Amino acid sequence: MAVVDPGARLGQDVRIGPFTVVGPDVTISDGTVLHNNVTLIGHTTVGRNCEFFPGCVIGCPPQDLKFRGERTTIEIGDNNVFREQVTIHPGTVGGGSVSRIGNGNLLMAGAHLGHDVLIGNNCILANLCLLAGHVVLEDYVTLGGHVGVHHFTTLGKHSMVGGMTKIAADVPPFLTVAGTRSSRQEVRMVNGVGLQRRGFTEEQIRALKQAFMRIFSRRARATGTPIIRAVQQVREDTNDEHVIYLCEFLMRSFGCGRQGRYLESLRTQPVPRTPGR
Repeated sequence: MAVVDPGARLGQDVRIGPFTVVGPDVTISDGTVLHNNVTLIGHTTVGRNCEFFPGCVIGCPPQDLKFRGERTTIEIGDNNVFREQVTIHPGTVGGGSVSRIGNGNLLMAGAHLGHDVLIGNNCILANLCLLAGHVVLEDYVTLGGHVGVHHFTTLGKHSMVGGMTKIAADVPPFLTVAGTRSSRQEVRMVNGVGLQRRGFTEEQIRALKQAFMRIFSRRARATGTPIIRAVQQVREDTNDEHVIYLCEFLMRSFGCGRQGRYLESLRTQPVPRTPGR
């Protein structure tokens, strides 16, 4: 039988399977399903019509050595699916005190979200994706299997990451990134198929492809123009809202911290440096 603490708050038509544990500070909204052997603890709020498959563990203390039991939370929106063995940790005081997942996301088996992770809407994380602390996924991000994401990185909206890729810097919106033989991430192309599926017009996709060619193509690199200058030139020449967003995202990444995030620049301690480098 399931163990549901009397302090837990359950909405209408919530279904809870055998051997599932629900803690006292958990709130579950209408229509959500917890299959067998699910653990939902901590200060966790779950929206409507979510589904948790066996083995999910949501709300255990974050894997952060600075954590001292402070009251931090997990906020999960509506219509999310969490497949087998998904784990999600709450935020930390130093990172905003909340881990947040939006609406309509699919996390496949074995995915892990570290502390202070912020996920937008309609993202797909394939099997065994691992997100470190303070990672941000904007809307409609797709990650292939076994992707590992370094802390303090942002993945822009409508981007796609190929399987087995190590992400150690921001991923530009609208583009596809994949690993190279050296295991470094590399921008490959515009995510044209994904953009078509989401209703982008041919004109909008063409504008993004032209921007990509001017910034990231081999021909662009061969000119010797610094990438930051190439982005500035593209921004000056366009009125397309999506190209503008791409350029502003890139400029933010260039200017804000080692990992391209403003939070990185707010570290109270300097980033450790390897002697001799």
